Amino acid sequence: MITAANVKKHFGEIAAVNDVTVTIRNGEVFGLIGTNGAGKSTFLRMASGVLKADSGTILVDDRPVYENPKVKADIFYISDDQYFLPNATPKDIAGFYRDYYVSFDMVRFEDMLGSFQLDPDRKINTFSKGMKKQLSVLLGICANTRYLFCDETFDGLDPVMRQAVKSVFAGELAGRDFTPVIASHNLRELEDICDCVGILHQGGVLMQKDLEEMKLNIHNIQCVFQNTQEEQAALGLLEIVKAERRGTLNIITARGSEREIMGKINSFSPVFAEILPLTLEEIFISETEVVGYDIKKLIF
Repeated sequence: MITAANVKKHFGEIAAVNDVTVTIRNGEVFGLIGTNGAGKSTFLRMASGVLKADSGTILVDDRPVYENPKVKADIFYISDDQYFLPNATPKDIAGFYRDYYVSFDMVRFEDMLGSFQLDPDRKINTFSKGMKKQLSVLLGICANTRYLFCDETFDGLDPVMRQAVKSVFAGELAGRDFTPVIASHNLRELEDICDCVGILHQGGVLMQKDLEEMKLNIHNIQCVFQNTQEEQAALGLLEIVKAERRGTLNIITARGSEREIMGKINSFSPVFAEILPLTLEEIFISETEVVGYDIKKLIF
C-alpha cells in the first residue's frame, strides 16, 4: 500500500504539489487525473523515490521510499518521456534493468517483444513514440515489481496497442501482487481500466474515490416542469453542481443517488425527467469547474 500524507513540493515559488494526502491500496488500478500542471508527474517522481518531498511523508508498504534501495526495487517508474541509453537496443536495455531488478524475466521479455512486433536488435532511437511507449511497458511488466508507475503511458499508442496494454495489465492483476498507478489526461482510457481515481487540482487532491462509487453519486438530469414555481421548488431540493437552461429544458449535474434525485424531482410531477450517468471525463470537468477551473476558457 502507498500512503502519502500532507506532501508538498516546491520548485522555487511554484507549488508543484501542495498538501497531497492519498492512499493507494494493493491490487487496485489507481488513476491519477488532473489539469495541466496539477502535480501528477511530480507526485509520481516522489512516490518512486526520484524526488524528495519538501515536507510530508510518502510510505510504500509502511517504509519511506526516498534513498531506500530496497523499497525502490519494488517500483518501476515509466516517465512521460522515458530515457533510453544512446544507441541502445531493447535487448541492451533489458540487460541493464536485469542487473537492477533481480526478478526481471528476460525470457518473457523476449517473448513479449515478438508479440508486440518490436525488433530486439533495432536501435531504440529509431523507434516511434508509440513503439517506445510499448517498450517501456514491457520492461515495466517484465521487471516483476509490485508497483508500476505510468506517466501518460497510453499517450502515443494507437487503439489496438492501447487495448493490448490493458490486456497485459489485466493479466498481471489476475496473476500476481501488482498495483499500477496511471497518470493520464486520457480520461476515457482510465475509465476502462481503473478501480479508483484521484483528481489533482493546483497541486492538491480535489477528491479520491472508487470509480463506481463516484459514478453512482453524481448524475446528469434533463427535466421540464409544469411551471416556474414547481421548477424552483424541485431544484432547490437538489445538490446542484452546475445547471443550464435551454428554453423550458433544465440540464443539471447534481450529487446524490439516482433514486434520491428522481424521488425529489418526481414529487413535483414534471412534464419530462430523465437521468443519465456521467462519464469520468464529465465528472472531472464538473468537479474542477466547482473549484474555479473554467473549461470554457480552453475552448476556442
